Amino acid sequence: MDFDLSWLLLGLPVVFVLGWVASRLDLRQLRIENRQAPKAYFRGLNYLLNEQQDQAIDAFIEAVQNDPDTSELHFALGNLFRRRGEYERAVRVHEHLLSRGDLARADRDRAQHALALDFLKAGLLDRAEDALRRLEGTAFEAQARLALLAIYERSRDWAQASEVAERLEASGEGSFRTRLAHYLCEQAARAPDDQAEPLLRQALSAAPQAPRARMEMAALQSRRGDAAAATRTLLSLAHAVPTSIALTARKLAEAATASGQQDQALQVLQASYELSPSLDVLDAIAALESDPAAAREWYANHLKREPSLVAATKWLAGEKLASEDIHLHVQNALEHAARPLTRYRCAACGFEAKQHFWQCPGCQAWDSYPPRRVEEL
Repeated sequence: MDFDLSWLLLGLPVVFVLGWVASRLDLRQLRIENRQAPKAYFRGLNYLLNEQQDQAIDAFIEAVQNDPDTSELHFALGNLFRRRGEYERAVRVHEHLLSRGDLARADRDRAQHALALDFLKAGLLDRAEDALRRLEGTAFEAQARLALLAIYERSRDWAQASEVAERLEASGEGSFRTRLAHYLCEQAARAPDDQAEPLLRQALSAAPQAPRARMEMAALQSRRGDAAAATRTLLSLAHAVPTSIALTARKLAEAATASGQQDQALQVLQASYELSPSLDVLDAIAALESDPAAAREWYANHLKREPSLVAATKWLAGEKLASEDIHLHVQNALEHAARPLTRYRCAACGFEAKQHFWQCPGCQAWDSYPPRRVEEL
């Protein structure tokens, strides 16, 4: 059978027309999708500005479906999930980004950092630690180290915290010497006495103006029965950091009494009190006074300088009232009223405690407790 060329000549124009129509349909569909993606993206931004996070998430999901290769949409969606507390969905978004082979190095580091934040917010500290360590050598290295520092503080892993603090100090991210001294003191508190002393000396070398290392060293010397050395340490602290004497006054009085150096300690405490009256220093002076009447006179003089319910309560304890049968009840009532005034208060969050803390139990801030009682603030 002979092939008829006329059919070919007729078919070519038809095929051309069909191809042209198909291409126009594809271009039209592409234009529609390109118009829809920006609209969904801007709609999501508008919802964000109006603090409508649920609608923003729906809009960004639509935008991602229309343009799955855009990494910025994934970042926006993942961050929204994290802010909403939907950490599992945030992790899936950022892990999907990391699985892409075409992702630029900067975007990969950004996704790794976002993934670490997801784990951190979810409380998965071990996975957050692993994700943060992968950021060494990237633009997020400093942020990752600060986050690691927070993790180690939270888990009370003071050895790891010390290592990270030293790296941050060496990289010029700020001064971490005082924080490092705290970490070393925390390690010393958990170590046997023979291992604690080198740690405390290292802490003292790291931050000579931080009072904690000397205070812990004096406590260690007192436990060993070396009251004279403890007294010398506390006296050196009083000269090096005068503002800390309120925290050490009572311990200084005890160590000085045990070592027979009451006169020297009393001289230092009295000089400190004259410069800045303090209830703790006042108590230490009264404890060192051999004459009870002289001790009570210090409380009376303090009341002349400034009103103090705490000082008045202690002065009244040695007084004899006309109605002695009521004296005990009056004394108990005053002590009950004065008790809240003897607490320490965090300057960062206002958390009050009976004892002085180096790290606030409430907000975890370091050195946020002033060395003075609530009544003195």
